[in-house]
Amino acid sequence: MVIFKKAEGLIRYLLKIKEKGGFVSFVPTMGALHTGHISLLNEANGEGVTSVVSIFVNPTQFNDKSDYEQYPITIDEDITELQENGCDVLFLPSVTEMYPDGDDATPSFDFGYLETILEGAHRPGHFKGVGQVVGRFLDIVQPDKMYIGQKDYQQCMVLTSLIKQKGLQDKVQVVICDTKRAADGLALSSRNKRLTDPQRNVAGTIYQCLVSIRSKAEDGNFKVVHKESVELLEAKGFVPDYVALADANTLELLDEYDSDRKMVALIAAKIGSIRLIDNMLLN
Repeated sequence: MVIFKKAEGLIRYLLKIKEKGGFVSFVPTMGALHTGHISLLNEANGEGVTSVVSIFVNPTQFNDKSDYEQYPITIDEDITELQENGCDVLFLPSVTEMYPDGDDATPSFDFGYLETILEGAHRPGHFKGVGQVVGRFLDIVQPDKMYIGQKDYQQCMVLTSLIKQKGLQDKVQVVICDTKRAADGLALSSRNKRLTDPQRNVAGTIYQCLVSIRSKAEDGNFKVVHKESVELLEAKGFVPDYVALADANTLELLDEYDSDRKMVALIAAKIGSIRLIDNMLLN
């Protein structure tokens, strides 16, 4: 595995590969790698493919400074994990490397409605930061495919929009991979490392609520199951930000189940200072 900390060196390296007809796949991460990340790498690897993984904790997508400061950093372990799983290139930039002229001078993008609801509403500026950093990565790596996880459903839609806004829809394929889960259904996340044992013991409640919402999609009343889910989360010590039902294609929020639409249920809730998100396609 080759490690680059400077964009210039990485650009030159990947250009030589592409000049020879090589194929480049890309997995953007913030490190603290887990099985979910490795599953993305496994998808990105292949014969004749150069897999690139980035590790960069992006300050511009954190609306909560303490969340940024407490984000788990496990670089040594991450490097070992990537080496053992066939990663070809690791990009490990600094903040000044990603934002050489400051983040205010870095292009930002308008994601419209997606920035006003759910994560956009609860984390002001989050998707602006996501768009900035991934936009920079796309300029540097210029991948043929980018692999991301479904756990951040709204972010998947934001990044698909980003590709279109940059005019890359015919050059970069976004591959959305299934969410990887623990035995109790908890979606794998780097933030899970911060959970205490008691918190971890109840963290699977979010998944239980999603399963309940899905099980009642055919003939249930969403207002009832919404109330049940909120009450269960609160009983287990969570502070829910939202328990939502939406059109899976547009993320238009729905008040009630609609069998004529592809739907997705989405939940965000805090337990202690740790905020967890998850989602599930319903039909």
